[in-house]
Amino acid sequence: MPDLFVTTRDAERYVTDDKLGISTAGVRVIAEVISPGAGDQDRDRVRKRREYARAGIPVYVIVDDTAGTVTVLTDPQPEKADWVGVHRVPYGTEVTIPEGPAKGFTIGEAITGARRG
Repeated sequence: MPDLFVTTRDAERYVTDDKLGISTAGVRVIAEVISPGAGDQDRDRVRKRREYARAGIPVYVIVDDTAGTVTVLTDPQPEKADWVGVHRVPYGTEVTIPEGPAKGFTIGEAITGARRG
């Protein structure tokens, strides 16, 4: 389960049969804030990254407070469970969502705080 997701305007057509969620076909952006526990970090950084690529989610944003970075992943390769576009910046540096319904949304110091170090 992601921390935040952005779906299409017609999200109701992607509601699952059990009415408890949205199928991945309707999800355009996922954002994850890395959890503090070691097992949680592995889940958020590795397993979710792989599974969201496998599902073909167009954009995955990782806000990593432990590392002090924001990573925007684009162009998923479902067959490889990986991403072509990887753009990582330190806190305090702006990064902009490049596509989809959140296109142009900037993540910067107002969200993450100042650059570390």
